[in-house]
Amino acid sequence: MNAETATFETLIENNLEPEIFSFNILQAFLNFLKFSGINNYPVHIKIDTGMHRLGFTVEETDELCNKLESNNLIIVKSVFTHLVAAESEKEDTFTIKQYDIFKKCCTKFEHSLGYKFIKHIANTSAISRHPQLQMDMVRLGIGLYGIDRNEKMQTQLRNVTTLTTTLSQIKHVNAGETVGYGRNSRLEKDSVIATVRIGYADGYPLTLGNGIGKMLVRGELSPVVGNVCMDMTMIDVTNIEFVSEGDEVTVFGEALPLPILAGWARTIPYEIMTGISQRVSRVYFEE
Repeated sequence: MNAETATFETLIENNLEPEIFSFNILQAFLNFLKFSGINNYPVHIKIDTGMHRLGFTVEETDELCNKLESNNLIIVKSVFTHLVAAESEKEDTFTIKQYDIFKKCCTKFEHSLGYKFIKHIANTSAISRHPQLQMDMVRLGIGLYGIDRNEKMQTQLRNVTTLTTTLSQIKHVNAGETVGYGRNSRLEKDSVIATVRIGYADGYPLTLGNGIGKMLVRGELSPVVGNVCMDMTMIDVTNIEFVSEGDEVTVFGEALPLPILAGWARTIPYEIMTGISQRVSRVYFEE
């Protein structure tokens, strides 16, 4: 998706098809293919219609057509762009503007290349909110994980990710004592505090400390007490009956949806999911 010169050899070895987003990367890849004696290698062209991240600008499309025309080193498999705010009703005019710009660019490319290619623009939000933008294919991203910012669509999706851990220790702590680094959380009453095997090194956000975040223990919400530590987090289980060391704790899942956790952390579900570190075990279930 973000190829660079140093990756070209690995791309070819693994039959991967790179996204070409600038003249620099295009020329470098053409030079590599020519040196390697490779023709008609499949690539995917990215157009910047308003995201202003990666992609050829609209003003560069004529020059790009000239570069691609009669070029036997590469073959364009798809052309695509990235919607900026497909989830936002107030930005619908801009979304349609992106679509119109993209269609004009694709028409130019088809005329220049003399053959058709796959066109795609719709992300998860556009699939449900702008069905007319689905074109030849769609890119279902966060929707694969059962999350959509569209409330109506969210009710039709199933949760597919659950993060759990366990209680490592439970102790009684007197009123007036503090819990965690910095002594930022002082107990107002005698409490039962449980230490949980997860911390910010695992991807549990530091921002969820001091009562902001909560975890599920025996079906009950238990607030975080004190600062989140690197490998551990303390929670208040005072009002939970029959709690014991080793009990499973749900960080997020069906009963504690990820969007709620992300809201507490003042971020988006994507950041939480991508922040779960590799030292956290992944278990996959297949039906």
